[in-house]
Amino acid sequence: MLPSDRPNKAEISFHQLAFPNKVILQFNYDVIQLNRLNWREFLQQQNPVASALMAKMNIAPKDRPRVKSECLRLLATLQLDPARMQLVSGFIDTYLRLNAQEEQIFKTQIAQFEPTQQEVVMQIVTSWMEEGIQQGELKIIQRQLTRRIGVITPELQQQLQRLSVTQLENLAEALLDFSNEADLIAWLQQLE
Repeated sequence: MLPSDRPNKAEISFHQLAFPNKVILQFNYDVIQLNRLNWREFLQQQNPVASALMAKMNIAPKDRPRVKSECLRLLATLQLDPARMQLVSGFIDTYLRLNAQEEQIFKTQIAQFEPTQQEVVMQIVTSWMEEGIQQGELKIIQRQLTRRIGVITPELQQQLQRLSVTQLENLAEALLDFSNEADLIAWLQQLE
């Protein structure tokens, strides 16, 4: 499977190892080029993979917001468990980034969904925003801690990554009083 936007020409479907007078080995395989498939053909597929892969199919620039909203609408109808929902929606968001103008069109299209689908899609979009906030706060706190107490061990970094947004905000205030790694360890231990 080729998820690339380019090339748009058909890829070869075999690999051959040969001498001038004899073929030694030949592999034949099917090639699926997402950028050569029309996303509209997959709208009715009740399949999370179809929902995710539509984000990499042949999409006209004006259709980008619609494709993203339709991917999420399809995902909302599948009633997946939260982990699978996050995995598929993360793929869609990663590979179908919208600019500010497209984002406005996307929001308008979501507003036209039926209420149950709209609620699920809004939960997905909200979780993206929350995850982005958490990652941003974590990045800033890690930089502040490095500047304040020096290099942070991988074990402490793992503990920091497990903190909630509220805990990260509390740490942002507390780290102003830290003078060494022991202060960070003590702060993390008091959470347990």
